[in-house]
Amino acid sequence: MADNGHKGRELYGHEIEFKVLRYAPDKDKRPYFRSYRLILKRGMTVLDALMQIKETQDPTLSYRKSCRMGICGSCAMYVNGKPVLTCQTQVVELGSTLIEVRPLPNFPILRDLVPDLSTFFAAHESVRPHIIRQNPDEVDSVEGEYIQSPGQLERYLQFAYCIKCAACVAACPTSATDSSFTGPQALGAAYRYVADTRDEGMEQRTAALDHPHGLWRCHFAGACSEACPKGVDPALGIQLLKREILKQRLGAGPRDSARLRPPQTGKARREGIPEAPRKTAGD
Repeated sequence: MADNGHKGRELYGHEIEFKVLRYAPDKDKRPYFRSYRLILKRGMTVLDALMQIKETQDPTLSYRKSCRMGICGSCAMYVNGKPVLTCQTQVVELGSTLIEVRPLPNFPILRDLVPDLSTFFAAHESVRPHIIRQNPDEVDSVEGEYIQSPGQLERYLQFAYCIKCAACVAACPTSATDSSFTGPQALGAAYRYVADTRDEGMEQRTAALDHPHGLWRCHFAGACSEACPKGVDPALGIQLLKREILKQRLGAGPRDSARLRPPQTGKARREGIPEAPRKTAGD
C-alpha cells in the first residue's frame, strides 16, 4: 500500500477514470459499467470521487454513506477487486488511473452500488448478539456492574470492534458458494458474546450456530480477517467458537459466569463526581 501511495502521488492533477457498476433492477436487464472521469485532487477518497460524480456528472448514481469517518460501515464497496470502506480509501493509494467500483459481492443489488443486506442482518440477529443471563431480571432491571477482569475483557474485546460493514462476508469464499451460510460477521459476533464472562447464553445460541450452513462450513480461508477494515479477526473467532461447540457436545459443564459487584457500603462519593443520570427506561 505504501508503494502504491508513493507511485500514486505522481497522479495528482491527472485525470482518473472511475468505472462504476450501474444497475436499476426495475429497468435494466443486467448490470453494466459506466465510466466517469475526474481530476485527482490531494486527499480525495473513493467516496469523495463518487460524491463529486453524483454532484457534477450523474445525479442518478446511488450509493450508501453516512459518517465518512470509518465508523458506521455503510460505505463499504468493492474497489479494484477488494472490499473496502470507500471513505477511508485514498484514490492515490490505489496507484492506478483506472478505478473500478462495484457493490459488495455475495449480496443482491438493490440499485447501482447499494447491496441488499437484509440476509446479512438477519444472520446477525439469529445468533442473539447481546448479553443473555439465566435470570432475565438481571438484564431488565440492572442493579449494578458485573465483575470482569482485564484478562477476561481481552478475550472478546477485538470482536466488539465490528462495525457491521459486511466486507468480511463479501470476501468470504463460503458465502460466495452458499447463500445460506451464517457468515463470518454473525459467527464472529456470536463468539464475542460466548467469550464474554457476563453471558450465559451458549445453549440458546447453539441452534443458530451448529447446523449444516453454520460454523462448520467455514474452511478457514482467512479472507474475512484480511478484509476487515477494523482489524477484527472473525476467522479466529469462528475456530474458537468451534472449540466451544465441541466442548458442549462432549458434555463440558457451563463455566463460572461473572457475578454482580456487591453494593458498596460505607463509602461516600468523591467530591466533584456527578451522580449517574436517572434511568430513562424500566421505571
